[in-house]
Amino acid sequence: MRTIRASHGTPRAAVAAAVTLVTVLASGCGDGEMPDADRQPAAITVSATIAARGVTVSPSRIGAGTIVLLASNQTPSSQRLQLRSARLAAGGHALVRDTDPINSGATASLKADVHPGSYVVSARGSAIATATLVVGPPRSARDDGPAP
Repeated sequence: MRTIRASHGTPRAAVAAAVTLVTVLASGCGDGEMPDADRQPAAITVSATIAARGVTVSPSRIGAGTIVLLASNQTPSSQRLQLRSARLAAGGHALVRDTDPINSGATASLKADVHPGSYVVSARGSAIATATLVVGPPRSARDDGPAP
């Protein structure tokens, strides 16, 4: 292995300062990123569990935007999870999304853009109790968590 040493005419502190300056300047250059106001919020994951006593969702209150609904089937038979708009604010779009059949003990997911209002999360075609997902105002790019 070869060792590179600074020459006697170049102080090591000056070399380190030059490397730091280049790094800072390179990181400050525009790389095409948009300001937060123009970015869409990242998708958030909402967990759903299908159990004999009912469907549960967590978190149950979120801000509008894209979600990934991750469903776990804890019943002894195959189930399909359904996300359906129930009552939407003005300008909201009706929504019905279903997973493929989820075997007992398995998981499935679906992706959806949700608008302010309420949504029913159910085991489609089953007598299992439903859950409600409440969606508030749109999330910002800086706040990708549950709605207050």
